[in-house]
Amino acid sequence: MGLKAIILKFGKMKKEMNPIVNVAVQILPRSSEVGTYELVDEAIRIIDQSGLKYRVTPFETVMEGDYDEIMVVVKKIQFACYNAGAETAMTYIKIQSSSDAPVRIEDKMEKYD
Repeated sequence: MGLKAIILKFGKMKKEMNPIVNVAVQILPRSSEVGTYELVDEAIRIIDQSGLKYRVTPFETVMEGDYDEIMVVVKKIQFACYNAGAETAMTYIKIQSSSDAPVRIEDKMEKYD
């Protein structure tokens, strides 16, 4: 169901979220022929090519940007893993959003960088 269909079904919300969010994605592709790290590298390549701001961490990659654009990238990384030889994949997503301000990676990381 697209965003327009959701709005039609539920009506216009009184308060909406800022479109700039952080999404953490962890993809765990499995293949009997291709190594897991090789498949994950392919997913990270897709994220890099997206033009979104991102940060790779040991267990997940955090992306910053427009919610809808990020969801397209999440779909593309799954397809990329299958095209690179994955037979199955588990994808875990965490989303941080705000109703009144963009969510930025730096806001959480600046004191550690």
